[in-house]
Amino acid sequence: MRDPLVWSMRLLGVRPRPVARSLLLGAGASLSALALAALSAWLITRAWQMPPVLALSIAVTSVRSLGISRALLRYLERLATHDLALDAMATARARMFGALATGDAAHPLSVKRSEIVGRAGDDIDEIGNALIRGLIPIGSAAVTGLIAVVVMALVSPWAGLATAIAWLLVAVVAPRAAAAGTARADADDRAARGEVLDITATVLWHAPELEVAGRRDQLLADARAAARRATAAADRGMRVQAWAAGVMPAATGAVAVIACLLAIGLSGRVDATTLGVLILLPLSAFEAAGGLLDAARQLQRSRGAARRVLTLLDGTGIDATVATPPSTTEEQRAAMPTRADLVVDGLRWGHTDASARGPVDALAAIRAGERIAVVGASGSGKTALLLTLAGLLPPRAGEVRISGAATPAQAVRYFGEDAHLFATTVRENLLVSRGDADDTEITAALASVGLRDWVGGLPEGLDTVLDSGVDAVSAGQRRRLLLARALINAAPIVLLDEPCEHLDRDESDRLHRELLDRRSGLLDPDRTVIVATHTLPVDTAADRVIDLDRLIRCTPCDPGVTSAVHEEGGGLQLNDIWTREVTIS
Repeated sequence: MRDPLVWSMRLLGVRPRPVARSLLLGAGASLSALALAALSAWLITRAWQMPPVLALSIAVTSVRSLGISRALLRYLERLATHDLALDAMATARARMFGALATGDAAHPLSVKRSEIVGRAGDDIDEIGNALIRGLIPIGSAAVTGLIAVVVMALVSPWAGLATAIAWLLVAVVAPRAAAAGTARADADDRAARGEVLDITATVLWHAPELEVAGRRDQLLADARAAARRATAAADRGMRVQAWAAGVMPAATGAVAVIACLLAIGLSGRVDATTLGVLILLPLSAFEAAGGLLDAARQLQRSRGAARRVLTLLDGTGIDATVATPPSTTEEQRAAMPTRADLVVDGLRWGHTDASARGPVDALAAIRAGERIAVVGASGSGKTALLLTLAGLLPPRAGEVRISGAATPAQAVRYFGEDAHLFATTVRENLLVSRGDADDTEITAALASVGLRDWVGGLPEGLDTVLDSGVDAVSAGQRRRLLLARALINAAPIVLLDEPCEHLDRDESDRLHRELLDRRSGLLDPDRTVIVATHTLPVDTAADRVIDLDRLIRCTPCDPGVTSAVHEEGGGLQLNDIWTREVTIS
């Protein structure tokens, strides 16, 4: 089993040189404090002997230099460590999103949005804090502790032994006990905070539905209760931390007493300055250990965060710790077939928490260039069907194959109704679909979906920034922009989920007719187009219309049954109750 913390260091892409620089600066600051204490002890006892003032000038100057260097090195260590951690966290987030984007396409859909946000936000921060508050302080303290033991041992072996035992208690036993004692509290704290995050995300994304259902106040009350549980768990952890923190002053006092007793025994054999160092040095010998309790607790939190991120990324099938250059647009286009048939064998689909739907005979074989409409009421399984055909949702039964492509990801592109608009330019919002599209193709796609005049009226045309993303456009403009993405994409199989939602009836009917007519020129006739909608006009040129409410297969070949179709409630209804297979014109 991989140690999550070791794995997380690989995810951060930590390089030895920046780590060594931070360690050396941190150790230098701690050693400056230790040397300052030793020199101060020597200076105090030497001054008691009243030597000539000039005999102390070098020591006085050195004390000032050590005081300045201590603060300076600590400041430089903070700069170096934070620079290292911020760079590492940016690398980890880039690798995490790269793995989610290029790995198993179905995996992100099986994970809650709040979980992805939590892993990319707080958990990556906790992993980065393992450097700032964990590994670097531990490394600096280890160097300082070793030097302190050596110095004390040179004065008195017994003092060195006492210092070594005290450092073992302060730097190893107490932090490990504190980490073990607070592990449960941290787990409870994390669980409660995760519940708060989950509820908060639910309230933010589904506020209207919750208000209508009367569940908003209950969810907010649950969030407050979870927040109180998180606070209580944190308090339990801090109590354990407080008891462990008492070990350091106790150890310091014990070593100081031992040093005084040893000094009494050595008083007739060593000079006064040496005795001064022996007595006063223990008071500063453990200063570097002051942050080790926090470091141990931080490593505990970071290990838990790394375990959660590791669990998330394991499902992608990608080794996120390996920096791989992203595929260029040319490479992606080269791997994409120009034509592809969709073969569906006994497919049953649906989310794992819902009943399976299908199979549908009309989906058995979809040839390149076909135009297919999938209709049905909300909840009939249209979106789940498209996600399954795209390889984004595993089939409940049967299989989906693509001729001429190893996986659906190479040939199929799914364009959802809730796709995101970014707070960037109009051009960049379309280039996310195909990075090498030129302005001519982008302009033509925008004109096809009815946005020519809108773009022409923008202050900077295609370079106009949509400052607030989706909130910068109307619902209809958003839908047209998302449809324009599909038009410029080069995939041979295009799946469109409610592409004309929020458009007026005439414009919706026009776009539906053009999308489902291979002769319209809106999309290449060799490209397969499957449209899921509940507002399909009657007179489309679709090769097939599949009604998921009734599982009726329809093909446009017999004008004699046109009367079996009528429009009701704004959507297409297929009302033939005598047969499970009809045709429409």
